[in-house]
Amino acid sequence: MHAASAPCRCLLSIRRTRHNRSTHVPPCCSAASEVDVVVIGAGLGGLCTGALLSRYGKRVLVCESHSVAGGAAHTFKRAGFHFESGPSLFSQLLDKPSDNPLAQVLQAVGDDTLRVHRYNTWHVHIPEGSFVTNVGDDQFLDCLRKYVDADAAKEWTQLVSDMRPLSVASTSIPAAAARADAFALFSLGRFLPRLLSSGDTASAVPYLLRPFSAYLRDRTAVKHPFLLKWLDLLCFLLSGAPADGTAAAEIGFMFQDWYRPGSCLEYPIGGSQAIVDALVKGLVRHGGQLKLNTHVDSILVDGFGRANGVALRGGAIVRAKQAVISNASCWDTLRLLPANARGRDEFAQSAESTAMCDSFMHLHLGIDATGLDAKSLEMHHISLDEWDVTAPQNLVLVSIASIADPSLAPPGCHVIHAYTPATEPWEVWKDVQPGTPEYEALKEQRSQVLWRAVEKAIPDVRSRVKVQMVGTPHTHGRYLRRTQGTYGGTGWLSGLSDGGSPPLPTAFTPVEGLLCVGDSLFPGPGVPAVAASGLSAAHALVGPMEQCAMLDSVLPR
Repeated sequence: MHAASAPCRCLLSIRRTRHNRSTHVPPCCSAASEVDVVVIGAGLGGLCTGALLSRYGKRVLVCESHSVAGGAAHTFKRAGFHFESGPSLFSQLLDKPSDNPLAQVLQAVGDDTLRVHRYNTWHVHIPEGSFVTNVGDDQFLDCLRKYVDADAAKEWTQLVSDMRPLSVASTSIPAAAARADAFALFSLGRFLPRLLSSGDTASAVPYLLRPFSAYLRDRTAVKHPFLLKWLDLLCFLLSGAPADGTAAAEIGFMFQDWYRPGSCLEYPIGGSQAIVDALVKGLVRHGGQLKLNTHVDSILVDGFGRANGVALRGGAIVRAKQAVISNASCWDTLRLLPANARGRDEFAQSAESTAMCDSFMHLHLGIDATGLDAKSLEMHHISLDEWDVTAPQNLVLVSIASIADPSLAPPGCHVIHAYTPATEPWEVWKDVQPGTPEYEALKEQRSQVLWRAVEKAIPDVRSRVKVQMVGTPHTHGRYLRRTQGTYGGTGWLSGLSDGGSPPLPTAFTPVEGLLCVGDSLFPGPGVPAVAASGLSAAHALVGPMEQCAMLDSVLPR
């Protein structure tokens, strides 16, 4: 459930079966023998990159191994229920202009089809109590006074004020304007006046790519134990890491998004698949191609050490005149490179030094909703047994998407997704083979925490079940083709709390002609992060004048 259009916690369909395909996905595009750019993988990062580059006039082919596009954001259907692989907390999808990188991509490619349901509440179950809290007002203060104490409420009020310089700094420089070359000041220049509008805002800039924990320590007075734990929880929901592993810019964006008057959350009508469809339509509208059921066996490298195409399963070759862009994880991309590729050793060192997030347990349910009060049942629930957000079998997120979009379930029913967000260790599963009695027994055992979390929202849920599926790290590994079923990468910020130079976000790799996007790269997991990585990769391949022309249409002066 990732915050602020955010953390898209991944999952995939549970067993191979007939999937609901978007009518906008060409089911059998013919790959040209040569294009400008080949994109490996049609996850959100790959689709954002491909759609943008197509909009800039590049000949783009996106190769997707699965039978549907979307990666960790795709939707699958069973018995009339539409199940989401990775539900999210979205926001600002339709705002113009928007601070949301995904919205910036959608607007750049000309999407006008997306529709949303707006709401502002979510249900929290934590050791201190169970309560519904709001975004966009001060109702959280009442929750703090009731379930924690008055000191926590007082410190929170001061924190919201202390966060304003970081929030302004975080949203002053849109992801769509960023570049990783000498022309960055050209594309960013129009936004600098707001960034430098006050001394407080300017002084927050050095913290943007440092851990949020550094900003908390240096620029706020937060000492209350509950608030520090709550902020770790918000960071983890946003990035898959607590405050010392989450970039301050991300949490600054979230505070701007959640804690300003009138803020609301959004749910796309049609689920996350509607976002996937919009990106695919943007890709195709501008001449790009998506080829499904197309597995890339290897990345081709020419005699000068430059990536110049891909070899597909079955023997077909697609040449890329300008670049190969991988939306596979850095560890899976490494396996696609020839052993003698120039720069491969450096790429391997980078992949090996990237901390790998754990995986997931998932529970997908289609239930009879007879007698449930739709007005009192929240769409999103967070269940935390103990205050250790990274501990396995502790934090569970529950999404009941049919509350926002009844079309996702048959009449009189609800669709539910409960999951442990990137806290399921691969070590528990690595020696257990899918399909064996041991595997089924472990699924039953490890899914009980999910059932208990759902029962906090619907106590008699087990008696209502019509469809039931459990996903494991092996599910991720199989359907997402991800090493150890990982959610993505993190750890770039470790050691920077006490100073040091933050990493410079870039899609370039040590292998010439190869760029990477997605959740294993900085800034990491989550929908805004992967959309920003797509923007970064696209703008690495186009000139600043083209980028600024796009900015004029999406983020006018």
